[in-house]
Amino acid sequence: MKYYTSDIHFGHNKIIDFEKRPFKSIEEMDSKIINNWNNKIKPTDEVYILGDFAFYKGEKTNEILKQLNGTKYLIIGNHDCYFLKDKSFDKSLFKWIENYKEIKDNKRKVVLFHYPIAVWNASHHGSYHLHGHIHRNIETLHPLRFDLGDHALNVGMDVNNFVPMSLDELIQKYIEDFRKAFFKLKLRRN
Repeated sequence: MKYYTSDIHFGHNKIIDFEKRPFKSIEEMDSKIINNWNNKIKPTDEVYILGDFAFYKGEKTNEILKQLNGTKYLIIGNHDCYFLKDKSFDKSLFKWIENYKEIKDNKRKVVLFHYPIAVWNASHHGSYHLHGHIHRNIETLHPLRFDLGDHALNVGMDVNNFVPMSLDELIQKYIEDFRKAFFKLKLRRN
Protein backbone atom coordinates (compact mmCIF):
# COMPACT_ATOMS: atom_id res chain seq x y z
CA MET A 1 0.00 0.00 0.00
CA LYS A 2 1.21 3.53 -0.77
CA TYR A 3 0.92 6.37 1.72
CA TYR A 4 1.82 10.05 1.57
CA THR A 5 2.80 12.73 4.06
CA SER A 6 4.80 15.93 4.38
CA ASP A 7 5.82 18.70 6.73
CA ILE A 8 6.48 16.42 9.67
CA HIS A 9 9.13 18.81 11.04
CA PHE A 10 10.67 16.32 13.46
CA GLY A 11 12.76 18.32 15.93
CA HIS A 12 11.44 21.74 14.94
CA ASN A 13 10.84 23.46 18.25
CA LYS A 14 8.90 26.42 16.81
CA ILE A 15 6.46 24.42 14.67
CA ILE A 16 4.36 23.59 17.74
CA ASP A 17 3.62 27.30 18.28
CA PHE A 18 3.56 28.30 14.59
CA GLU A 19 0.93 25.72 13.69
CA LYS A 20 -0.72 25.36 17.10
CA ARG A 21 0.14 21.67 17.19
CA PRO A 22 -1.38 19.90 20.21
CA PHE A 23 1.95 18.98 21.84
CA LYS A 24 3.81 20.35 24.85
CA SER A 25 7.31 19.51 23.59
CA ILE A 26 9.32 18.29 20.60
CA GLU A 27 9.79 14.96 22.35
CA GLU A 28 6.02 14.52 22.76
CA MET A 29 5.41 15.54 19.13
CA ASP A 30 8.11 13.24 17.73
CA SER A 31 6.92 10.32 19.85
CA LYS A 32 3.24 10.79 18.89
CA ILE A 33 4.02 11.02 15.16
CA ILE A 34 6.27 7.93 15.30
CA ASN A 35 3.52 6.00 17.14
CA ASN A 36 0.79 7.18 14.72
CA TRP A 37 3.01 6.22 11.77
CA ASN A 38 3.85 2.74 13.05
CA ASN A 39 0.25 2.02 14.09
CA LYS A 40 -0.83 2.55 10.47
CA ILE A 41 2.17 1.73 8.28
CA LYS A 42 3.24 -1.89 7.87
CA PRO A 43 6.87 -2.80 7.10
CA THR A 44 5.81 -3.71 3.53
CA ASP A 45 4.08 -0.36 2.84
CA GLU A 46 5.61 2.52 0.89
CA VAL A 47 5.61 6.06 2.30
CA TYR A 48 6.28 9.09 0.12
CA ILE A 49 7.43 12.04 2.23
CA LEU A 50 6.89 15.27 0.32
CA GLY A 51 9.40 17.42 2.14
CA ASP A 52 10.25 19.02 5.46
CA PHE A 53 10.91 15.73 7.21
CA ALA A 54 13.22 16.84 10.03
CA PHE A 55 15.07 19.77 11.52
CA TYR A 56 17.60 17.46 13.13
CA LYS A 57 21.13 16.89 11.90
CA GLY A 58 22.12 13.58 10.32
CA GLU A 59 22.53 11.20 13.26
CA LYS A 60 19.22 12.07 14.93
CA THR A 61 17.39 11.93 11.59
CA ASN A 62 18.94 8.48 10.96
CA GLU A 63 17.68 7.37 14.36
CA ILE A 64 14.11 8.50 13.62
CA LEU A 65 14.03 6.98 10.13
CA LYS A 66 15.13 3.61 11.54
CA GLN A 67 12.11 3.68 13.90
CA LEU A 68 9.55 4.23 11.12
CA ASN A 69 7.87 1.31 9.33
CA GLY A 70 7.78 1.03 5.56
CA THR A 71 9.97 1.83 2.59
CA LYS A 72 10.50 5.57 2.61
CA TYR A 73 10.94 7.96 -0.33
CA LEU A 74 11.78 11.66 -0.04
CA ILE A 75 10.73 14.60 -2.16
CA ILE A 76 13.00 17.40 -0.96
CA GLY A 77 11.32 20.31 0.84
CA ASN A 78 12.67 23.72 1.74
CA HIS A 79 13.75 22.63 5.24
CA ASP A 80 15.41 19.27 4.53
CA CYS A 81 18.88 20.79 4.22
CA TYR A 82 19.50 20.33 7.96
CA PHE A 83 20.03 16.60 7.60
CA LEU A 84 20.69 16.23 3.85
CA LYS A 85 23.85 18.36 4.00
CA ASP A 86 25.16 16.58 7.10
CA LYS A 87 27.83 13.98 6.21
CA SER A 88 26.60 11.69 8.98
CA PHE A 89 23.18 11.33 7.33
CA ASP A 90 22.61 7.88 5.78
CA LYS A 91 20.86 8.54 2.46
CA SER A 92 20.26 4.81 2.01
CA LEU A 93 17.47 5.06 4.61
CA PHE A 94 15.40 6.47 1.75
CA LYS A 95 14.79 4.34 -1.36
CA TRP A 96 15.35 7.53 -3.37
CA ILE A 97 15.61 11.28 -2.80
CA GLU A 98 14.22 13.55 -5.54
CA ASN A 99 12.99 17.11 -6.06
CA TYR A 100 10.01 16.03 -8.17
CA LYS A 101 8.60 12.64 -9.13
CA GLU A 102 5.77 11.13 -11.14
CA ILE A 103 4.46 7.73 -10.03
CA LYS A 104 1.46 5.45 -10.48
CA ASP A 105 -0.89 4.58 -7.64
CA ASN A 106 -3.48 1.96 -8.63
CA LYS A 107 -3.15 3.02 -12.28
CA ARG A 108 -3.62 6.69 -11.39
CA LYS A 109 -0.90 9.15 -12.38
CA VAL A 110 0.41 11.05 -9.35
CA VAL A 111 2.73 14.06 -9.45
CA LEU A 112 4.75 14.54 -6.25
CA PHE A 113 6.24 17.92 -5.36
CA HIS A 114 6.73 19.72 -2.05
CA TYR A 115 5.06 22.92 -3.24
CA PRO A 116 1.53 23.24 -4.63
CA ILE A 117 1.57 24.01 -8.34
CA ALA A 118 -1.27 25.40 -10.45
CA VAL A 119 -0.79 23.12 -13.47
CA TRP A 120 1.07 19.81 -13.43
CA ASN A 121 1.71 17.06 -15.96
CA ALA A 122 -1.60 15.60 -17.18
CA SER A 123 -3.59 17.82 -14.80
CA HIS A 124 -6.25 18.20 -17.48
CA HIS A 125 -6.38 14.43 -17.92
CA GLY A 126 -7.17 13.32 -14.38
CA SER A 127 -3.73 13.08 -12.79
CA TYR A 128 -3.30 13.98 -9.13
CA HIS A 129 -0.84 16.44 -7.65
CA LEU A 130 0.17 15.69 -4.07
CA HIS A 131 1.97 18.45 -2.21
CA GLY A 132 2.85 19.78 1.20
CA HIS A 133 4.24 23.14 2.29
CA ILE A 134 0.79 24.54 3.19
CA HIS A 135 0.13 23.70 6.82
CA ARG A 136 -3.54 24.61 6.87
CA ASN A 137 -6.59 22.77 5.63
CA ILE A 138 -8.91 23.97 2.91
CA GLU A 139 -11.39 25.45 5.41
CA THR A 140 -8.85 27.96 6.70
CA LEU A 141 -7.55 29.05 3.31
CA HIS A 142 -8.80 31.86 1.15
CA PRO A 143 -11.58 30.72 -1.22
CA LEU A 144 -9.31 31.37 -4.21
CA ARG A 145 -7.26 28.38 -3.02
CA PHE A 146 -9.91 26.24 -4.70
CA ASP A 147 -8.49 27.18 -8.10
CA LEU A 148 -6.03 24.27 -7.82
CA GLY A 149 -9.00 21.96 -8.19
CA ASP A 150 -9.97 18.68 -6.67
CA HIS A 151 -6.90 16.80 -7.91
CA ALA A 152 -4.34 18.85 -5.93
CA LEU A 153 -4.20 17.34 -2.47
CA ASN A 154 -2.34 18.54 0.61
CA VAL A 155 -0.58 15.60 2.31
CA GLY A 156 0.77 17.65 5.24
CA MET A 157 0.80 16.30 8.78
CA ASP A 158 -1.06 19.31 10.15
CA VAL A 159 -4.13 18.73 7.98
CA ASN A 160 -4.13 14.92 8.18
CA ASN A 161 -4.17 14.20 11.90
CA PHE A 162 -0.41 13.62 12.08
CA VAL A 163 -0.52 10.37 10.12
CA PRO A 164 0.35 9.38 6.53
CA MET A 165 -2.67 8.86 4.26
CA SER A 166 -3.40 6.78 1.16
CA LEU A 167 -4.50 8.44 -2.08
CA ASP A 168 -8.05 7.20 -1.56
CA GLU A 169 -8.10 8.61 1.98
CA LEU A 170 -6.77 11.96 0.72
CA ILE A 171 -9.43 12.14 -2.00
CA GLN A 172 -12.20 11.37 0.49
CA LYS A 173 -10.85 13.92 2.98
CA TYR A 174 -10.66 16.58 0.27
CA ILE A 175 -14.31 15.97 -0.64
CA GLU A 176 -15.36 16.25 3.02
CA ASP A 177 -13.23 19.36 3.63
CA PHE A 178 -14.48 21.01 0.44
CA ARG A 179 -18.11 20.41 1.43
CA LYS A 180 -17.51 21.94 4.88
CA ALA A 181 -15.67 24.94 3.43
CA PHE A 182 -18.30 25.48 0.72
CA PHE A 183 -21.09 25.30 3.30
CA LYS A 184 -19.34 27.84 5.54
CA LEU A 185 -18.72 30.15 2.57
CA LYS A 186 -22.37 29.86 1.52
CA LEU A 187 -23.51 30.70 5.05
CA ARG A 188 -21.28 33.81 5.10
CA ARG A 189 -22.79 35.05 1.83
CA ASN A 190 -26.41 34.55 2.97
